[in-house]
Amino acid sequence: MNVVDSSAWLEYFGKGPNAAVFAPVIRDTKSLVVPVITLYEVFKRIRLQVGEDAAFEGVGYMLHGKVIELDMMLSLSAALLSRQHKLPMADSIILATAYAYDAEVWTQDADFDGIEGVRYFAKPTS
Repeated sequence: MNVVDSSAWLEYFGKGPNAAVFAPVIRDTKSLVVPVITLYEVFKRIRLQVGEDAAFEGVGYMLHGKVIELDMMLSLSAALLSRQHKLPMADSIILATAYAYDAEVWTQDADFDGIEGVRYFAKPTS
């Protein structure tokens, strides 16, 4: 199972330099777990940068994976992971969701670098 972090979704949708790294994982929708917080983050960013139609299109694609709502157990697990790894709230929710579903996190967000169960790919420097 795989969880794609918001940064990786945005890289894929924006056809950035790391898009090819994340494409096979994103296209394997049968193994794709989508934390609901990623829907929020991706929709918000695409809407601001490109527009509402593109944001709904992106989220529509994300819905092909298994969308996981934030419940009490995930929120408590995220709080513990946030403290343990010094992660922001959204990142800790993404990590908690991945752990709950035995999934790997795919990301280019440096906050995740070095955490077990994370496939981190640094953003290329220009």
